[in-house]
Amino acid sequence: MGMFDQIKEAMKMRSEAKRIQNEIAKITAEYSNGGITCVARGDMSIVSLSFAEGAYDEVKNGKPARFETMLLNVVNGALKKARDTTQAEMAKLMQANGMDGLFGGR
Repeated sequence: MGMFDQIKEAMKMRSEAKRIQNEIAKITAEYSNGGITCVARGDMSIVSLSFAEGAYDEVKNGKPARFETMLLNVVNGALKKARDTTQAEMAKLMQANGMDGLFGGR
């Protein structure tokens, strides 16, 4: 393979990587517990946090640390779910594009 072909192939891979990044940004995962719901994106950003009416009861009852722990668990749960979903989708996308052996996957 000549130098021009290598550059052309690298540009193609870069374009494909950008497309895959855009697909990852569209992935969302939701996790709920104790009246708290978090939605995270595949790029590990938080889309939303919502609280049911009773979710603040721990704070009202003088146990803010418990509420904070629940909030952390929900956010981490959503991020983990988003990461797992993203990894599975990336594996599918890479396999579909013949790139599954690129990082020792075969």
